[in-house]
Amino acid sequence: QVQLVESGGGFVQVGGFLRLSCHVTLQEFASEAMGWFRQASGGQRELVASITGSGWPNYANFARDRFIISRDNALQKVYLDMKGLKVEDTAVYYCKPIWSGTWGQGTQVIVSS
Repeated sequence: QVQLVESGGGFVQVGGFLRLSCHVTLQEFASEAMGWFRQASGGQRELVASITGSGWPNYANFARDRFIISRDNALQKVYLDMKGLKVEDTAVYYCKPIWSGTWGQGTQVIVSS
């Protein structure tokens, strides 16, 4: 069973920076690939970035060069650093193990012009 608590969202202006954090309670966390996803109002949930247990990242095209995913296996946390934020990045952001069907409550990001 996995428990997920996302935090760090908020209100930011275009071009700004936010760091999202996800605390994961999961046995064998260090071996699990994790992902950050997002869902804009009225839109479908989409993958933003993923990271393997050993730290290899992968990004959606819109996230490449602006977002960085990282993890701290000792703390069981996953992070998403977002810079150069755009209005279209406004969404609820979620993290979870890639294989899991469990979702946390997410954290809201609002980017204003």
